[in-house]
Amino acid sequence: MTILFISDLHLTPLLPKITNCFIRFMREEASKADRVYVLGDLFDFWVGDDDNSSFATLIKDELKKLTSSGVPCFFIRGNRDFLIGTRFAEYTGIRLLSDEAVIDLYDRKAVILHGDTLCTRDVKYLKYRQKVRKPWLKWLFNCIPVYFKRIIINKIQSNVRGKKKFKSLDIMDVTASEVEKVFDLHNVDLMIHGHTHIPNIHQLNTDKGNKIRIVLGDWNHHGSILFYYKNRYELQIRPFD
Repeated sequence: MTILFISDLHLTPLLPKITNCFIRFMREEASKADRVYVLGDLFDFWVGDDDNSSFATLIKDELKKLTSSGVPCFFIRGNRDFLIGTRFAEYTGIRLLSDEAVIDLYDRKAVILHGDTLCTRDVKYLKYRQKVRKPWLKWLFNCIPVYFKRIIINKIQSNVRGKKKFKSLDIMDVTASEVEKVFDLHNVDLMIHGHTHIPNIHQLNTDKGNKIRIVLGDWNHHGSILFYYKNRYELQIRPFD
């Protein structure tokens, strides 16, 4: 009995070693799991559900094979793939979740999220996030042909990478008070998220008891997977080759 969690793969045709590791994971490990959760940023950037490129189709087909085999796959959108919508979900069979979702892990409640909303000191990013996720703007962007969307996204990615170089790690990490707020809001003692690219299992002592926050790793240097069993859990890595 195993539930698997991944996030921050940032899949792109420019880095086939990450894609190959993801495909191996899907076929050899995800296919044997009880459930699989993708907590955002599966793609380096998702241009929209009208992307029918060979690369997009490859990834969608892997997800479709998994769900067609009977393994449920749940997806929380990240800051790089927030444009994933119903067409993607219908084709792949994944189930889209809200930004924060409470799930049952073998009779234990946990809140799961991508993790970007926990980084409240990154004020400029949160303002940007609020702006680009407005329904009318997403609708307008989805009306643009894929070719032009890729041009726009390439410019956005260049700006994001440039600005990220000058951000301190402190700003890009979570804010403790926001973490406690989310714990209290959902009345759970376990949280799982990604986004920060700093994998760890944090033991928190709060006024309302002990809490555990599991941070998923990114796939920049190797695959990173959280294995959640009935009586234990562990973060594992997988080599690219």
